Amino acid sequence: MGFLEGFWRGREADFDSGSAASNAIELTKRHDRVSLTKQGAATGHLRINLSWRMRTSDFGGGRRESVLRHPFRALKPPEVVGHSQSMVNVDLDLGCLYELQDGTKGVVQPLGGYFGDVNAPPYVKLSGDDRFGSASGETMYVNLDHRDEIKRLLVFAYIYDQTPAFDRTHAIVTLYPSNGPRIEIHLDERHPQARSCAVVMIEKVKDEIIVRREVKFVYGFQGEVDRLYGWGLHWGRGYKTKVER
Repeated sequence: MGFLEGFWRGREADFDSGSAASNAIELTKRHDRVSLTKQGAATGHLRINLSWRMRTSDFGGGRRESVLRHPFRALKPPEVVGHSQSMVNVDLDLGCLYELQDGTKGVVQPLGGYFGDVNAPPYVKLSGDDRFGSASGETMYVNLDHRDEIKRLLVFAYIYDQTPAFDRTHAIVTLYPSNGPRIEIHLDERHPQARSCAVVMIEKVKDEIIVRREVKFVYGFQGEVDRLYGWGLHWGRGYKTKVER
């Protein structure tokens, strides 16, 4: 087996199995779900974070060609340009479609000020709206002490207004359970025109709380995500209040 073949196989194995050293599970197409119940994390507050950064050096496949010619360059992280409002208006938002056991359905998101409540229905709360992609990103909390009242939660990300598509950012959604390793879902597929992405489903299946990777990109906004999963909400155009940085 040649050096390059062994090198890339090793990287693929690391990608699919997650990184034990960093105490993280990465959900992939092949390993797309994990039980919070089995790892003793179906109680307390589940923290969900969306963070992103701009990426430039991998446009047009230039980095892949460079790595094939110089394989050791793969060990060097790609050039990342810190983004700001003066460079590009990046605004990824984190949201959640919820359905409770009593049939109540709704959404938690910055648009419209639907920030939710962590101690009352829907037991999901968005901590704020990060307009500029700071290191902390956007964070949502789910109160799993009320797991028996929750049927399913679909966490999604969407691009607000006239901002670049997902292929201009490296976005990651990370779940921090009350126990066990964090769970990572990378939004790194190439969908240049996509405006929204259904990221992860948190669902009660029998007596377990299951986290399942979705990563389904759509070319519309939240209403398209709704229709894809049959939520049945009524949607209208929403706006944010102007914020001065």
